[in-house]
Amino acid sequence: MPTGPQGQSRPADTVQNAVHVAKIATGEIEETKPKPSGKARSGKAGGTARAKALSKERRSEIARQAAQARWS
Repeated sequence: MPTGPQGQSRPADTVQNAVHVAKIATGEIEETKPKPSGKARSGKAGGTARAKALSKERRSEIARQAAQARWS
């Protein structure tokens, strides 16, 4: 059975997959999502900690440099 983007099991047949999606939409079955990995959780925590540690001016400077790199 193929897996979805988050590793969940999905029916291989197109019709079976459509029925599966319809059952999720009507609430007949509940879609389960896997918990985020430890790396994902620590990455979010690290980003939050870094944002708190930086001053408003420094965050603005970093954002300006990123925008300039993106649009140059």
